[in-house]
Amino acid sequence: MKIQNKMLRKTAVILLGNCIYALAVAYFILPVGLITGGTTGIAIFVQHYTGFEVSLFVSAFNLAMFLLGAWLLGRQFALTTLLSTFTYPVFLHLMERLADYTGPLSSDPMLCTIFAGLLIGAGIALVIQEGASTGGMDIPPLVIHRKTGISVAFLLYAFDVLILLMQMTFSDREQVLYGILLVCIYSFALEEFLLLGKSRVQIKIISEKYQEINEAILHQLDRGTTLFEIEGGYKRKEMYAVLTVVNRRELFRVNDLAKQIDPEAFIIIGQVKEVRGRGFTAGKKYE
Repeated sequence: MKIQNKMLRKTAVILLGNCIYALAVAYFILPVGLITGGTTGIAIFVQHYTGFEVSLFVSAFNLAMFLLGAWLLGRQFALTTLLSTFTYPVFLHLMERLADYTGPLSSDPMLCTIFAGLLIGAGIALVIQEGASTGGMDIPPLVIHRKTGISVAFLLYAFDVLILLMQMTFSDREQVLYGILLVCIYSFALEEFLLLGKSRVQIKIISEKYQEINEAILHQLDRGTTLFEIEGGYKRKEMYAVLTVVNRRELFRVNDLAKQIDPEAFIIIGQVKEVRGRGFTAGKKYE
């Protein structure tokens, strides 16, 4: 039952991510003639010169890339890409029809660029977080990486630049600048959304009362600690420092605990992008 619920949740999140992606394209990119990278960028290029509908081209292209990925990257990859390959074009077609009925949300190119970038970043992040792929232009970089070892991130950016250059043949200077800005925004948004809610705070506490501070963190906060041996640079005194990782809300509690035990404790606070393990990606011991 748990496995079934997990699969249903995963499927729902992937569908939501593709829906958000399609909404961004239908409501913010196509109505104001923005150019972009990825499969949508190629579809816009083809539509301009042939009149071929964007959602139909995306369907055909995604299917071709899916078959290529299944052939060269294996069955496991195909399974993670299957849902997005067929649902994104459907969502895009529905969103295009809905946008025709309701009209665009804005005619300001800058507003559309910003919102499209944020929504695309959020949509792709939801799909990736579930271990799936959005398919389409994600696949050629993976295939080339498999054959040559070239970085996937570099290849993704390179293909986006190439697709933008293709669209420059019919775009004015402002459209090109908006297109570059759009790619930058959704690339940045993607990274931020992938880390959303996962960043943590690392705290190092240096104090002669390290044992009491260590016990307080373990039993009052139920957070794990690590003790590592150090030597003071001035007095050359050997002792231990306490290392722990907490969420932002617990930062001030740790600080208060340490200062109550030793007002002269030396505390170093640093940002950590993501933490995996008990208390974070797994349940706490005393919950």
